[in-house]
Amino acid sequence: MADTRNLTDAPPTVGPRDAGLTVGDVARASGVATSAVRFYERYGVIEAERTSVNHRVFDQSTTCRIKVAKLAQGVGLTVREIAELLANLPPDPQPDDWAKIARQLMDEAERRVAALSGYLTEIASAGELCEVADRMR
Repeated sequence: MADTRNLTDAPPTVGPRDAGLTVGDVARASGVATSAVRFYERYGVIEAERTSVNHRVFDQSTTCRIKVAKLAQGVGLTVREIAELLANLPPDPQPDDWAKIARQLMDEAERRVAALSGYLTEIASAGELCEVADRMR
């Protein structure tokens, strides 16, 4: 018996390479493991679309977002804080958009360095460490 379905009515199947970067592509380009790509996606640092065969695909800005996330982690931000930092970036960030993120990261790094400097001053104050901790609360 012949198949009488109209094959032109079926939705096109889009493979992951036709729609963007795969998890593996993003991992290689950003220098992280594939599990890290999925981790960043789960916490909202990056977003993926799904193909008709349920594969994750990412746009070109994803690798830069992950690299910036790694920098932000070096500054001391949590993954949730990084997701908030990157939340307002447009889908195709321009140099001015990245400059705003850079300024925010530098401001946060300077704030944290100042706080750490205060801790060092207190620790070096030759007091008993438990008393120093009490003063710093």
